[in-house]
Amino acid sequence: MNYKKQEIQEYFNDSINEYDKKWILTNTDDLHHEIFNTNYYIIGSYKATQWLGDQVFNIIDFIKEYEQMNFGEVITDFSSPEAIVNTYVYIIGEEIVWDYINQLEVA
Repeated sequence: MNYKKQEIQEYFNDSINEYDKKWILTNTDDLHHEIFNTNYYIIGSYKATQWLGDQVFNIIDFIKEYEQMNFGEVITDFSSPEAIVNTYVYIIGEEIVWDYINQLEVA
C-alpha cells in the first residue's frame, strides 16, 4: 500500500536530519523505532480522520494483514483514528528505513 507514502517519506527525511551521521551508522537497528515509534505522527482524532480520508477501510485491512502476519493477532485499536494512522505510518516507516539503510550500505 502506498497511501501517502511520499508524505511519510518526507517526514522521515526531515527527521533523519536531526541525527548525527555517526549515530545513524552505529544504531541502524534502532533507527525505525527512534523515528516512527517515539512520537506520534498525528495527534487528535479529527486530524487523524481527515488524514485517513476515504482510505480508512483499506488502511485497516492493511494493518490487520500486517499484524496477523507478524504477531499472530490484531492488536491495533480500530476505534481510534489516531491509532490507525500511527500504526499505518509505523508500518510504512519500516520500508522507508529499510530502503535508507540499504542505500547507506551501498555508499
